Amino acid sequence: MNTMTLWHISGWEFAALAFAALLVGFSKTAVSGANTVSLAVFAAVLPARASTGVLLPILIAGDVLAVLTYRRHAHWPTLWRLFPAVAAGVVVGTLFLVWADDAVVRTSIGAILLLMAGVTMWRRRRAGSEDEPDAVTSRAGRIKARSYGVLGGFTTMVANAGGPVMSLYLLSAGFRKLGFLGTSAFFFLIVNVSKVPFSAGLGLIDGRSLLLDAALVIFVVPGAFLGKWAVNRINQRLFEQLVIAATVVGGVQLLLR
Repeated sequence: MNTMTLWHISGWEFAALAFAALLVGFSKTAVSGANTVSLAVFAAVLPARASTGVLLPILIAGDVLAVLTYRRHAHWPTLWRLFPAVAAGVVVGTLFLVWADDAVVRTSIGAILLLMAGVTMWRRRRAGSEDEPDAVTSRAGRIKARSYGVLGGFTTMVANAGGPVMSLYLLSAGFRKLGFLGTSAFFFLIVNVSKVPFSAGLGLIDGRSLLLDAALVIFVVPGAFLGKWAVNRINQRLFEQLVIAATVVGGVQLLLR
């Protein structure tokens, strides 16, 4: 795997990656799903497959900061319900990466994100959101959790694009802002850490990619603080609209890249 190192990147390219790392921190503590923009930047500067391995440790750093910020607001019953389906999705995504080229990966994920954004907006117009995350306890809720879990595991494995999928699930389950952020923080920390052996086995993470990560991870911190500042100034309705908009932008970017 010809992963890029700091020494092969121009100043402008490094600045773009630094901005994307800052946006990761912001998305983890403010608008989950916005890091699809970071995904697009990394894939534009680095080889597409290699970019997923470079981005993963950056995402983990953002997850740690998000957990430290919102750890008291996680809804663990939802997490336990999701993890088995997500694990299945990660395995399927790993097998998919063995044979799929970049074009197939981008088109598949972009189409999934746009479809799920459309379904979420339709459901919210029809019924509105619930005040509490109790929708996951019904039979329909369990089926929905499994479906989103598999798709989330698949998309996060093949392109680090699981954020929008899980964001749409948590919105559809009726999570309020802090519960949304706390639950997603623990979810992605656990899932992203579990992906490391798979990514290393595929050659997406090595010593050279980690060298670039070491130079970029510091930019995640100010992004996380900016997100923490911003989230206290965003009301629930605007928060939900931003999450859905970020999902649509991410899906379009993946289809057009």
